[in-house]
Amino acid sequence: MKQRDVLLLGMFILLVFARAATPVAAQPAAKTYRVGVLCPVTCETSDVRTFRSALAALGYKEGPNVLFDYRSAAGDLKRLRALAGELVQQGNDLIYTTFGTVAGLSAKRATTSIPVVVGSAGDLVDAGIVKSLSHPGGNITGITSLALELESKRLELLTQLMPTLSRIAFFHDTTNPYSVLAVKLQRAASAQLGVELREIQVHEPTDVDQAFATIVGEQLKAVCVDGYIPLLASRDRIIELAAKHRIAAVYPFKHFVEAGGLLSYGSSLDENAKRAAALVGKILAGAKPGEIPVEQSTKVELIVNLKTAKALDLIVPPALLATADEVIE
Repeated sequence: MKQRDVLLLGMFILLVFARAATPVAAQPAAKTYRVGVLCPVTCETSDVRTFRSALAALGYKEGPNVLFDYRSAAGDLKRLRALAGELVQQGNDLIYTTFGTVAGLSAKRATTSIPVVVGSAGDLVDAGIVKSLSHPGGNITGITSLALELESKRLELLTQLMPTLSRIAFFHDTTNPYSVLAVKLQRAASAQLGVELREIQVHEPTDVDQAFATIVGEQLKAVCVDGYIPLLASRDRIIELAAKHRIAAVYPFKHFVEAGGLLSYGSSLDENAKRAAALVGKILAGAKPGEIPVEQSTKVELIVNLKTAKALDLIVPPALLATADEVIE
């Protein structure tokens, strides 16, 4: 071996040992984000689980780098603003509202600095939550659903299932801005379908029993349930009474049918949750919510429960089954 090669080998060995003896600089710890989750009814839902899974797939995993802070209003909308305030006080880095315009408004009123992602709600512009869909401005973005556009379709589904229907009950609450718009659409749809719309007000979960007493007393055979929060909070009671009195009911969301309801037609809350998680990921990575355009729901699903239909002695038309996204047997 040449002298030059020996010298180079010696220098290499010294360099290796020098590096081994030098302490490695400590890497900065990854940030742990706190994400507040505001739920009008309950946070124990499929869409919340989907939201967590979608965030984990983006690298934001519960425990290692994300802590979730849950607040549920149990259907009491008056509590939402206070609960949103609690999430702000707890120092959350971001607030995610799972469903409903009121939840989004509550978060908006609670903070102008903490980013907010509205998971699924009606028209965010008309509600005053964002300035526009393309340029939300401020600290909020999210997903706007097709809720209003789907109202009339639910009446149509009931008439397809029961062609001899002449009257359909409609549970709603005109003290809520969404229901005010929804009932106008339902009136127009019922006139076009040639059926009478029997409007029944349900302001609180405690009104559900009286609403069904009205249905039974007037011998109505079908009801369309609005997507208003107190009705969502009363899901199990509504399904129970519909089964007891043999009332065909169409609902706005899949989880009603999974719990024993007959039909649902509406935006996929799970799909909305996935897309909301993507928005959250962008914000946690440094994007400004006010510069992220609001996205619109794209997935609408029809779910049919054949077991419930059989219990009601209803035969679901093949054409209706053929268009269903899921059939529960």
